[in-house]
Amino acid sequence: QVHLVESGGGMVQAGGSLRLSCTASPRTFTGLTMGWFRQSPVMGREFVAQVSSTGRTYYADSNKEDRFSIARDPHQNILYLQIHSLKPEDTAVYLCAGDWEEGNDPGWDYWGQGTQVTVSS
Repeated sequence: QVHLVESGGGMVQAGGSLRLSCTASPRTFTGLTMGWFRQSPVMGREFVAQVSSTGRTYYADSNKEDRFSIARDPHQNILYLQIHSLKPEDTAVYLCAGDWEEGNDPGWDYWGQGTQVTVSS
């Protein structure tokens, strides 16, 4: 069982930046792809970005402006999401997720509770 806890959300003005964190426990596991989603009443749940256990990253097509950057600390199993040039439409609950790479199982296996990001205009 893997537990995920997000932090780093808050209220910011448009054009600002935030760095979100996701701490995974235990920290001794390997072979887990980790990613970020966001959920809002208007847009529903959207995929943002993911990074594999070997460091391969993948971003949503909506990241054509390169405002999102994903990274992970493999020694502490901490996932980060850096967001620049925040827009009001970025307002959402940002969720951390994990997916085992072995077994070819569908869907994501673990979810955090989320951290609220609110962007004012």
